[in-house]
Amino acid sequence: MQAFEGIRVLDLTHILAGPFCSYQLAVLGADVIKIEPVDVPDIMRACGPDEDLNEAGMGLFYQGQASNKRALAVDLKAPEGQEIVKALAATADVIVENYRPGALADLGLGYKDIREIKHDIVYCSLSGFGETGPKGRDTAYDNVIQAFSGLMSATGTAETAPVMVGTPALDYGSGAQAAFAIASALLRRERTGEGQRLDVAMLDAAMMLMVQTLMSTQALGEQPAPRDRGKGFVAAYGCYRAAEGLIMLGIFTPGQHRRMWRVLGREDLAEEARRSTIGEIAARRAQDEAILREILIREPAGYWENLFNAAGIPAARVRSVAEALSSEQLAARPVLGAPLPTGPKGTPVKPAIAAFCAQEDGPALTSPPPRHGEHSVQILTELGYDLERRQSLHRRRIVGA
Repeated sequence: MQAFEGIRVLDLTHILAGPFCSYQLAVLGADVIKIEPVDVPDIMRACGPDEDLNEAGMGLFYQGQASNKRALAVDLKAPEGQEIVKALAATADVIVENYRPGALADLGLGYKDIREIKHDIVYCSLSGFGETGPKGRDTAYDNVIQAFSGLMSATGTAETAPVMVGTPALDYGSGAQAAFAIASALLRRERTGEGQRLDVAMLDAAMMLMVQTLMSTQALGEQPAPRDRGKGFVAAYGCYRAAEGLIMLGIFTPGQHRRMWRVLGREDLAEEARRSTIGEIAARRAQDEAILREILIREPAGYWENLFNAAGIPAARVRSVAEALSSEQLAARPVLGAPLPTGPKGTPVKPAIAAFCAQEDGPALTSPPPRHGEHSVQILTELGYDLERRQSLHRRRIVGA
């Protein structure tokens, strides 16, 4: 039995963070019903590299976080549409939404409204800045939060910063935080019988992903300079140019330094590392950098990766995303699912499922991403709406199919 089997989630989200949150619940067995306006589908349906799929409302950016869900199209501004959502809420365990703060409450679908229908509901709201504070009603996307949070100013080099992180990491990070929050609230409900309101902010998620920088900035009274190619506290924690490509070293502890210098034929430095604390190694950073640059440029990055890994030393050749996707390591892991039905002209595309595997009943894909309103008839039938009423709702564009 998967962790969230028997849990119904009403997914009133769009774009990335919210849908990714509900997707994480869906791959673990939750019955997730994606609720979209009749005339304004989730904009991600029209986003991705395949224009044919975009035009069909099945863009790859949408498909990457939509499997295992059912889709209902309903007019949330119409009283009859609100009635449908409230009827579903009476059967639900979780509502997750990322509308502008206060927008659903204005429609009579806020937490207080739903709690009168389902007292133990877990109601999770995602927003850029959260429900409180002077920016509580301001809207935001990933790039805006990267700018506001300081993440951009901490990315790049002293010469190039601020640089935006190349993937919407805060959207996905916020979605993962929200899924964790919902899981914790469901566990608490199981123990207490009580539901609750959850307030998840992308800005807060950004802070969670920047703990080292936050601590250093507070302690020093100023922000640490951006790290050139990921260089850290010690010289061997960073990126170096090889004869071909770049090699990223993740060497930190004195023991790892000792093994590294032995592999590189420098027994003198290996012995020095054996007698040194991490602080003493850090004090020799400039000296060690010069030595590493001189040695690592002699061989290709792949050579160094294999040599270091064989000695138990963390290191990796800097790869493209395509290279990572085609690696034997990813092929041995369950993170990528079966190819999605991407259309006659599309290349088979495997979505990521979850960042963990479980011994029993782990994350899995069981159904493809739904079309806009694909399950409207099915869901209304489950709610007891007869044929005549369903047809009336469809005819008046209260419900789409």
